[in-house]
Amino acid sequence: MTSENGSSSGPWLLTGGAGYIGAHVARALQSAGLGVVVLDDLSTGVRERLSPDVPLVEANMLDTATVEKTLRKYQVSGVVHLAAKKAAGESVEKPLLYWRENAEGTRCLLEAMTAAGVSRIVFSSSSSVYGEPETEDVAEDAPTRPVSPYGETKLVSEWMIRDLGSASDLAWASLRYFNVAGAGAPELGDTGVFNLIPLVFQAITTGGRPQVFGDDYDTRDGSCIRDYIHVVDLAEAHVAAARKLLEGPVNAAYNIGRGEGSTVKEVLEVVREVTGIDFDYGVVGRRGGDPSRVVARPEKANAELGWRAQHDLRDMVVSAWEAWQARPAG
Repeated sequence: MTSENGSSSGPWLLTGGAGYIGAHVARALQSAGLGVVVLDDLSTGVRERLSPDVPLVEANMLDTATVEKTLRKYQVSGVVHLAAKKAAGESVEKPLLYWRENAEGTRCLLEAMTAAGVSRIVFSSSSSVYGEPETEDVAEDAPTRPVSPYGETKLVSEWMIRDLGSASDLAWASLRYFNVAGAGAPELGDTGVFNLIPLVFQAITTGGRPQVFGDDYDTRDGSCIRDYIHVVDLAEAHVAAARKLLEGPVNAAYNIGRGEGSTVKEVLEVVREVTGIDFDYGVVGRRGGDPSRVVARPEKANAELGWRAQHDLRDMVVSAWEAWQARPAG
């Protein structure tokens, strides 16, 4: 698979680029001078998150013809593939939706890339590919045993990309995100209520009680431990991976985390401090697909991509709270 025009000076196609993470990646690519074209079906994305000068193609990943046409029209240097369904709990309830949108969506993208001669991809993977890790912290060579259909679809997508890379000149990097939080600007905040911090904000600003899903895990306070990564740091990891692919093949997976774990209850305490709102929380049953502890070892990304997280948990909560307060009424 070779580039049709032999050029690496074109923009990058960013799938899912109007979403919460995607809009941050779009800005980071623009700031780095790499150029960006967004493809998004706007099922959860918002056009206003994007700069007016960023082209937006409204299409679903399953529309292979439109994806291929877009790749050819803009003569892209590569693809940053974020478009996917992302809630582990929902994936347990709706597995076929996740297999269609995530796994089949990736397959359709790879088919379009092959037809258009595009040979670079940065793939948005997930720490959920590890499932319930056997060690305190996970490196990229840890066993991959996902415990949710979401994690399975991410792992299978990695396999598809790897296999196509073995059969062709596709150069790739898979970024295994840990728990993303924060905002790079108030207008780019996480408007969904699927991730922990926005869920807590929604509860405490509407007179409700945040819910902790299980407090009987084998952790220091009984609640799940996660490695939280600022969305701005995550966006910069995409830039680092894209630049690396422009230099030559990488063909590896990278953990994108801070290497530091926080419990759900510890996050709640930081929210309490940052917002100045005193609140109580309720404990409900565990969610399906939730391992007790997932914390990154990010040394490989540090060494090979020249990337390192710069923001801590408090930075994430402060920026997320500013964005939450700036949301339009209603």
